[in-house]
Amino acid sequence: MVSISAETPTVDSVPEFCFYEDTGCEISDSCLNCPLPRCKHDDPVWYQKNRRLARDWKMVSAIQQEQLTPEEAAERFSITIRTVFRRIERCREAMTNLETQRELGMFAA
Repeated sequence: MVSISAETPTVDSVPEFCFYEDTGCEISDSCLNCPLPRCKHDDPVWYQKNRRLARDWKMVSAIQQEQLTPEEAAERFSITIRTVFRRIERCREAMTNLETQRELGMFAA
C-alpha cells in the first residue's frame, strides 16, 4: 500500500492550489461574469451554432427592416441568393424554440 503524505503535491490536487487567471473571452471579460449558460470552450459546437444563428438573424432583421429583395440582400451581404433563403429558413426554424430565442440575445449583442 502506498501512502501519500500531506506535503507532497499530487497531479490532481484541489483547485485552490492551482493558479487560474480569469481572462474571459470575446463574450465576457471574466468567466465568472459570463452571461452564457455554458462555456464556449466546453461545448464549441453549441457556441458556433449560436454564433452563426445570431449572424443570420442580424441579416434577416436587416432584410425585414429595409424591405430588401433576395437579390438586394445577396449583393449587400456578399452571398448567393440561395444562401439568403437558407439563412432565412434557418432563422425561421430556430425562432420556434423559446430557449434559442433567449440564447440568441446573448450572441447578438
